[in-house]
Amino acid sequence: MTAAKIENKNFFGRFLATAKSNPIVVLLVAVSFVVGFTVPNFFSWGNLGNLISNTAIRFLIALGVSGCLITKGTDLSAGRQVGLAACIAGVLIQRGDYTGRLFKGIPEMNMWLVFLIVLVVGAFIGCVNGLIISRLKVPPFITTLGTQTIVYGICLVFTDAQPIGGFQSVYTRLITGRIGSVSGFYLPYLLFVAVVFGLFFWFLYNKTCHGKYMYAIGGNEVAAEVSGVNTKNTVLKIYIIAGVMYAIAGYLLAAKSGGASASMGMGYELEAIAGCTIGGVSTTGGIGTVPGVLVGVLVFELLKIVLQFLGVNPYYNYVVQGLVIVVAVALDIRKYIAKK
Repeated sequence: MTAAKIENKNFFGRFLATAKSNPIVVLLVAVSFVVGFTVPNFFSWGNLGNLISNTAIRFLIALGVSGCLITKGTDLSAGRQVGLAACIAGVLIQRGDYTGRLFKGIPEMNMWLVFLIVLVVGAFIGCVNGLIISRLKVPPFITTLGTQTIVYGICLVFTDAQPIGGFQSVYTRLITGRIGSVSGFYLPYLLFVAVVFGLFFWFLYNKTCHGKYMYAIGGNEVAAEVSGVNTKNTVLKIYIIAGVMYAIAGYLLAAKSGGASASMGMGYELEAIAGCTIGGVSTTGGIGTVPGVLVGVLVFELLKIVLQFLGVNPYYNYVVQGLVIVVAVALDIRKYIAKK
C-alpha cells in the first residue's frame, strides 16, 4: 500500500471517528456549507467579522463555564453576571456631558480603572459561589440558580431598569476596533483578546497543578481528595476565575453593543454550556479541552447565523438552540454510559 493511500485512509479514519464522537459538529458544519453555497452573501468578509466578534465574547464566557462543568458543576449565573458587569462598566464609562447620565454625581472615569472595578466585582461573585459550593456543599445547580436571581435583582436596582448609553468614544473605539480592511477583509480586536485568553486557559488546564487537580476532581472527587488534592480550594479558584471571565465578557459586550441594560446577557449561560458540551466538555466531569470549547462555541454561533440567513422567525431560534442543547447532552450521557 502506498504512502498516499495510507495517508488517505488515516484521514478518512480520523474524519469518521470525529463524526461518530461529535456528530452535531459535523452536521452543523455541513448545513452551514449548504447554506453558504445557496444563500447570497453568507460567505462574505462582513459576515465572517460578525461571526468572529460574537464568538470571541461567547468563548470567554464558555471558558469560565468549562472549569465548572469539568468538575461536575455548572454555573447558571454566568449570563446575569455578564449583564451586571456590562451595566457597571456602562454606568461608570458614561460621558460627563451625556444628558441621560444615570448617576450625575459620579465623575467621568478612566476606562481601565472601570475595568479593574468590574474584575473585582466579578471575582467577588465568583468567590461567593465557590465558597457556598465548596464549603457549605450546596449543589452548584442550586447555588448558581440562587446567585443568578440575586445578581439580576441587584442589576435592576442598580440601573433602575433603565437602558444605559452615552459611552466614552475611546472605550467603544478600542473594543470594537479592527485591523485591516483590504477588499473588505478585517480582523476585529476581539479576536486577539479571545486568542490570548484561549492560550492562557490551555496552559492553565494542561501545564499547571490547578488543571491537573481540576480534571482529577471531575474524574473522582473522593479519590482526588484522598490523593492529597485540596478540592475545596481548587473549586473555589475555578468559580473565582469563572466570575472574572464573565466580568471581562460583560465589559467587552457593553462596548460592542454600544449600550447596556439589566436584561443583557440573559440566556448566555445556556449558550456557554451548549458550546462546551458540543465541543466535548462532558457534563459527567473530568473531560474537556480548550480547543474543543472554541469549536463548540464557534459552531453554535454559526448555527444562529445560518438560521438568520435562512430567514427563520427569530422566536424559533430558541427552539432550535434548545434542541441542540438537549441532543448534545444526551449524546454526551450515552458516550459516558457506553464507556462504563
